[in-house]
Order: sequence, then C-alpha cells, then structure tokens
Amino acid sequence: MLEMAKKGAAAVVLFVFMFFAFVLSESDHGKEFELLLSFKSSIIHDPSSFLSNWNPSAADAVTFCQWRGVTCNNMSHVETLDVSAKNLSGILVSPSIFHLPFAKTLNLSSNRLSGEIPEDIFSSTSSLRSLNISNNNFTGQIPNGFIPGLEVLDLSNNMFSGKIPVEIGLFSSLKFLDLGGNVLSGKIPISISNVTTLQYLTLASNQLIGPIPREIIKMRSLKWIYLGYNNLSGEIPREIGVLSSLYHLDLVYNNFTGEIPSSIGNLSDLKYLFLYQNKLTGSIPISIFGLGKLVSLDLSVNSLSGEIPERIIQLQSLEILHLFGNRFSGKIPYALTSLPHLQVLQLWSNRFSGEIPRSLGRRNNLTVLDLSTNNLTGRIPDGVCSSGRLFKLILFSNKLEGDVPKDLNTCTSLQRVRLQNNRLSGELSPAFTKLPLVYFLDVSNNNLSGDIGDQVWDMPSLEMLSLAGNRFSGKLPHLSNTPKIEFLDLSGNAFSGTIPPRIGTLPDLMQLSLSENKLTGEIPEALSSCKKLVRLDLSHNQLTGQIPYFLADMPVLGHLDLSENELSGEVPAKLGKMESLVQVNISHNHLTGALPSTGAFLVINETAVVGNDLCGGGFPPCKKLKNRAWWVLIACSLAALLFLAVAAFGFLFINGRNNLELKRVENEDGSIWELQFFDSTASKSVTIDDIITLSAKESNIISSCNNEAISFKGKSSVSNDLQFVVSSIPSTLWPEITESGKLHHPNIVKLIGKCRSEKGAYLVYEYVEGKLLREILHSLSWERRRKIAVGIAKALRFLHSYCSPSILAGGMSPERIIVDAKDEPRLHFTLPVSENKRFISSAYIAPEAREIKEMSEKCDIYVFGLILIELLTGKAPGDPELGVRYSNIVEWARYCYSDCHLDAWVDPIIKTHASINNQNQIVAAMNLALHCTAGDPTARPCAAEVTKTLQSVFRTSSCIPGLTFPSHV
Repeated sequence: MLEMAKKGAAAVVLFVFMFFAFVLSESDHGKEFELLLSFKSSIIHDPSSFLSNWNPSAADAVTFCQWRGVTCNNMSHVETLDVSAKNLSGILVSPSIFHLPFAKTLNLSSNRLSGEIPEDIFSSTSSLRSLNISNNNFTGQIPNGFIPGLEVLDLSNNMFSGKIPVEIGLFSSLKFLDLGGNVLSGKIPISISNVTTLQYLTLASNQLIGPIPREIIKMRSLKWIYLGYNNLSGEIPREIGVLSSLYHLDLVYNNFTGEIPSSIGNLSDLKYLFLYQNKLTGSIPISIFGLGKLVSLDLSVNSLSGEIPERIIQLQSLEILHLFGNRFSGKIPYALTSLPHLQVLQLWSNRFSGEIPRSLGRRNNLTVLDLSTNNLTGRIPDGVCSSGRLFKLILFSNKLEGDVPKDLNTCTSLQRVRLQNNRLSGELSPAFTKLPLVYFLDVSNNNLSGDIGDQVWDMPSLEMLSLAGNRFSGKLPHLSNTPKIEFLDLSGNAFSGTIPPRIGTLPDLMQLSLSENKLTGEIPEALSSCKKLVRLDLSHNQLTGQIPYFLADMPVLGHLDLSENELSGEVPAKLGKMESLVQVNISHNHLTGALPSTGAFLVINETAVVGNDLCGGGFPPCKKLKNRAWWVLIACSLAALLFLAVAAFGFLFINGRNNLELKRVENEDGSIWELQFFDSTASKSVTIDDIITLSAKESNIISSCNNEAISFKGKSSVSNDLQFVVSSIPSTLWPEITESGKLHHPNIVKLIGKCRSEKGAYLVYEYVEGKLLREILHSLSWERRRKIAVGIAKALRFLHSYCSPSILAGGMSPERIIVDAKDEPRLHFTLPVSENKRFISSAYIAPEAREIKEMSEKCDIYVFGLILIELLTGKAPGDPELGVRYSNIVEWARYCYSDCHLDAWVDPIIKTHASINNQNQIVAAMNLALHCTAGDPTARPCAAEVTKTLQSVFRTSSCIPGLTFPSHV
C-alpha cells in the first residue's frame, strides 16, 4: 500500500508539473505569436510580400511555425527567425522580436530597417546564439549588457554611434564579432581581450582612435583581425605575434607609426597581411620573409625604406605583392622571378634602381606588373608576358632603354600599356599595332622613331593612344580600324603631309592633338563628323587655308588651338556663337579682319590672337569705311535681321517661360501651391489636383522608406496617356531640386516638375514601365546584366563628365534602378545627395562617406562597383551565404576572385549558359568591380574610364586574364 501511495503521489506531482508546463508553454506561444505580429506591423514596405503568410487571424497561434522565415523546435517554439535580404523597411517597435524567449538565431540582415535597437537586447534572452542585424539603418548606441551563450554578433554596416561598450568583454562564448561599417568612436576597450573564444574580429570602417590593446595577447583563438579604415594610432603591438592561429591581419587606413614588429614573423599560418596606408617606417622585418603560407602581402603607401632582400624567395605561395608608395631602394630582387604563383607585382613610386630582373615573368604567373616612377635602367625583359595572362604593363617614368620587346608583339592578353617617359628607342613593330584587347596605349616621351604612316593599326579595342614626344615621321598613322578611339595624341613628332579625311571615321573621338609636327594643307572638312570632339589642338604646324566654318557646328567643342600655322582669311563670326567653346588660340597666323565680339572671344587673352592682323572684339577697333551709303545699307540690313531675331526670340521665350516659370496656383481646398514644370508636355497636361489630390493617396503608393520619400503613381486628368510618379520630399529641400530638372539622359528617370505648399512638397517624375533591378536581378541572363551595367556606367559618366558642375548620383542601389522593357537601366533620383544617405542601406555607401561632407564622385564609383559585383555573383551586401569569414561583400569578392576559379563566385544563373567568351567577360568585369571598390578613393577609376573599360570588356574575346587587383595608375 505504501508503495502504491508513493507512486500515486509521484503521478500527481508529474501531472501538476506537466499542467503548469503546458500552461506556461501556451503562454509562451501566445507571447511569440504577438511578438511576430508586432514585427510584421512595424514593416511599412515588403516589396517581395515575404511576410504575406504571417496571418494574424489564424485560430491556432502555433501556426506561426509555418510562416516564411520562421523555424520552430520540437516544442513548437521559434528557434530561428531569418528575414534577411528581403528589402524590408520599417522601424521596430517595442517589445520586439529580440525578446523571443526561445530563439537561437535572429537574422534581420540586408534590409532597410531603422530606429534604435532596444536597450535590453542583450539581456532579454539567454537562448540566443547568433544575432545578425547587419546592413540596415539602425542608429543609436550599442546597448550595454551581454548574452553569455552568444556565439555570433554582427551589427555591421549600420549607423551605430558612441563607444564600444565595455560589457563586450562579458560575451564569454563569442566566436564572431563584426561591428564594422558604423560610426563608432573612442578607443577599443581593453575588456574585449577577455573574449578568449573569439575567432573573427572586425571593427573596420568606424572612427575608432587610440592604440590596439596589448592585452590582445589573451585572444589566442583569433584567426581574423580587421581593424582598417579607422583613426587608430601608436605602434602595432609586438604581442600580436603570439596569436598563432591568425591567418588574416588587416590594419589598413589608420595612423600606425613605428616599425613593423618582427614578431609578425611568428604567425606561421598567416596568409593575408595588409598594412597599407599607414605611417610605418623602417625596413621590412626579415622574419616576414619566412611566412611560407603568405598569399597576399600589401605594405603600400607607408614610409618604409631599405632594400628588399633575396630571402623573399621563401614566399613560394605569394600571389600578390604590393609595396608601392614607399621609399624602398636598391635593386628589384632577382628572387621574385622564382615565385611560381606571383600574379600581381606593384612596386611603383619607390626608389628602386638598376635593371628589371631579366627572367621576370618567365617562371611567374603575372597578370599585373607595375614598376612605374622609379629609377630603373636597362631594357624591358623579353619574357615578361610568358604567362600569357599579362594584361597590365605599367613601366612609365623610369630610365628604361632599348626596343619594345618582341614578345610583347604576341602578348594578346594585354589591355593597358603605359611606357611613357622613358628612353625607349627603335621602331614599333607592325604586330604591336595589332594587339586585339589593348584599350590604353601610352608610349609618349621616348625616342621611338620610324615611318608608321603605311601601317594599318588594327586595334579594335583601342580607346586611348599617345605617341607624343617621339621621333615618328611620315604620314599620320592609319587608324580606321580603331573605331572606338576617344583620345589621340600624336603631337611632338615629325609627321608630315596632310591631315587625312579618314580622321572623320573616328566617331567617338573626344580629344585630338596633332600639334608640333610638319603637317600641311587645309583642315579637312571630314573633322566635322567627329561630333564628340571636345579638344582640338592643331598648333605648331604648317596648315594653310582658312579657319573652317564647320568648326562652329561641332556641338561640344570646348578647346581649340590653331596657333603657329599659316592660316589666313577672317575668323568665322559663327565661332563666337558657340556655347561650348571656352578657350581658343589662333595666334601667329595670317588672319585678318574683325574678331567676333561674342562668346569665348569676349574674354580672349591678347596672347591668343597676337601675330595676326586682327581688330575689334576687345582690341583696337577696326577702321571705318568711307562709303556712307554702304554703311547705311549694312545698318538697315542688320536692323531688319535684329527685328526678326528679337521677334522670334520673344515668341520662344514667352512660350518657354509660360511652361517653365514658377507659378502659384490655388487648390480646391484653398491652399496655395508653388508649381514648376521642366517639361512642356507635362506643363500642359498635369494639374496641381492631379499631383496632390488624385495621386498622393495611400492606394497609389508604389514605394516608401521610413514613412518618408513616399512615391505614388499618378495619371493626368487631361491626357489619359500621360502617367507620372509623385515623390514626397522635405519642404526644406525643394529649392535644391531645380538642377535635376535639366538632366536629360536615356539612363536617368526624368524629373518633369515640382510643387510645394505649407502642407508638403513633391517631385514629379516620368513614369517608367519596368521593374526594380532588385526584383529581377536573379532571373537575368548575362547579356541582360551586361547591358544594365553599361547603362548605369553611362549615366554616371553623364552626371560626372557632362554636367557642369558635375552631379553626384548619391543614393544609388538596386532599389533605385528601374529596368525598362528594353532592358535599359534608369537611375531614379528622389533627393539631393545630402539626403539620400537617410533612405538607403548603409551597405551602399562608400566607406569614406559615412559623413555626408565626404561624398564625392568616387563614392558613386564605389557603389557602382558593389552593384557590378551583385550583377556578377547574384549576392547582395550582407548576404548570409558570404559566411563569417568576410567583413563585407567586397572582401568576399576579392578573396574568392584571387583563387581564379569562376565557379567559386559567379551567379549560377549566368554561369549555366555562359560561353567561353562570356566567361572571359565576366572575369574582366569582376576585375573592374574590384577596381571600383578599392579602399583608397584615389585608386578608383573615373566614370568615363569605367564606361570605356566596360565597353572594351564586352567586346572581348578568348583571352582575358583571371586575377587582378585595383591599380593606382
């Protein structure tokens, strides 16, 4: 009986326990249900409808286990919530999903979530093991507190400010910590060294100051340290040499001083050592040359000195060596020729002397060789292109002698060749003028010679050619088979004969300099076909005849130099009416008559007209004619013409003014609106009611960000065919928008009007039928992605190069690019650059542009590089597939690319159907993307170079090299 009583009591206890567990479990389920619904309610924009099956009307709360992004454990509690990369926007409300009681993994990365995260985030749950909210717009300070079991903490690429909390040292289980890409300040807390389990540490791209704590010695598990792009100072602690597990050390773009500690040589597993852009002095420690696993060594842009020892031969795994921008001297070590994996060698801007090692390139795998701006002598080695993969050869500003090596004549992988400012001699082989991929060739200021007039330059990719400052003779070279050439400088030679009419077969020509030669004859009318010509210099020749009238019809000609010739006759008056012409020099010819009194001639300097028999236009007036009747006839004729011109101008001015002037109109509710259109069609068809009454309402919303910058789709009540987009903006920004109304480019969404009152302000854009790049990117073929990349580049080139002053794209991202029915990308501007940062993911902001004042054209180029990486790989910034090893998508792309395996990084969608030629283009495009995302803004190309390079790449063939990294020249 006693035994039965005991069993009965035990059963009762068990029942009571299970009952309360059931009650508590039901209570927890309800709490989780409410927290998830609270999260959904905070989302104001869900473009992919990812949360559409989060149904609040479900009878059973546990059904949330079937919701997208939610994974439950065997007790039906939320264990994982993953809503990453869904382009969600909104401000999280409290209590939030950070309070889910059983969650082990929370991943909100790569969205556009904003606001401050709860102060109790690190004390709300002890179950959490991984928290990733990277690549959003979260603000405020990092909360205090800790979660003992947390292993992964990624807060990167947000806008967190303040100091790193000292409580960071209490995260006793943390293995991965990424706080990079914020605006954190202060010093690195010493307490961080208590996290002895940490393997990956990234604090890059903040505003941290002070030294690296020497207590780092305790963090023996570290494999990855990335502290770049801060303001850290002091010496690199020698204690870092005890971190024996380290394979990646990156301290770039700081203010570290002193010598490189020799203890780094103890890091036997180190593969990547990046110390560039600091203030380090002294020589490279000998111990570093014992790091046999080192793949990439970058010590560039410091004040390092001394010689590079032959012991560098021990670095048999080395692929990339960057030592440029230092004070190294002595000879380039012969040992470099015996590094079999060496691909990129950049030693430019040092004090190296002596000859380039004769065997360089023969046993290497060279793709990039840059030894420019040193004191090198001797010849260019014959085998420098032995790898068959060399595509960048940069040797300018040395003292090199001899011929251009014969093996370069067959180096069909070459794309960029810069040999200027040396002492090279001999002739250019006809084979050298037929390299298929070269788009940039500069051999200026050497002693090259020969008659190249009969050679046909068959270089279909060539866009820049400079033969200036040599001793070439004969007729001008035959360039008809270089149709893409944009910059041509043949000045300072001994070319003779006439300017051939075939010059007109170069439709993309923008700059042409034929000065300081022996050219004769008249300026050919064929030049008028070069509609893109901006700069024309024909000075210091023996040209005859008159200044051609057709020059005045060249639409973008800005600089014209015809000085020191034998030109005669009068200066065409029409030249003075050219709006584009800003600088002209016609001195030392035989010109006569009156100068135009308009345009560039109004401010022309006397030295630009001296040596002629000219008058007027700000100089001594021309002599009056004695025949009064003749003057009366001329005066009457001029008066009649003036009357007609004024009448025509008045009509056009009044008509245009009615369309474009700022108007004040009254709405139906009595409110007064200021209204201005930049498009005449819209001014006649769109009313203020169409904009603010019929369009700006909730049912027409097509996009929204943080309840600001809301966009509506609208339609004209006058013309049913006219649709437009209305975007709300802060009223204070309204005056800054006018310049945007002047932008007309096929790859930019046109601003057609703006309006404001006390109730708000709106911009009116043309409606583009299409889809956002973010929505369709993963379904695009390579051919479509290729077209989109070129279109974006062209838009940037227009904004940077053809707008005066230049205009920044600012908030460019796949969410701001519309792809129309013809696969043309259309950049959409809604706000000035100063405001765009508020409405885009911080992942699409250049590292140096965390502060608005630092925005520049190179920031646009960085973002273009990110978009290009996304087009190539299918992965977005913050993509969870990048893994924990990489601090951002650029790091991932750079290191995956360095393996030279296309399969490792290309988007499978385009890889499946890519031909060999496509694959070569993809590799070359990735090289450009890495160039655009260089950490140093000055190392990034300009928009014009980007466009040229892309167009060149997409015309490529079967031999594109696999690995390169951004070059600074």
